[in-house]
Amino acid sequence: MERGLKSPTLSKLAELCGVMRIHPVTLLTLAYAGDGDDADKLLTQVQQELNIIWQTNGES
Repeated sequence: MERGLKSPTLSKLAELCGVMRIHPVTLLTLAYAGDGDDADKLLTQVQQELNIIWQTNGES
């Protein structure tokens, strides 16, 4: 995985996060945004998208 030759499954990512004692969202945030302002922007976007999903599902 580290060399980019394999893609982990979600269950494997969850297992790795368990070993590292971090939440899977933390690992994904690091993978997609790095740190600092980019992570803050990504987490804000995720919160906004969750709010939209929850609102949409509540209207069904």
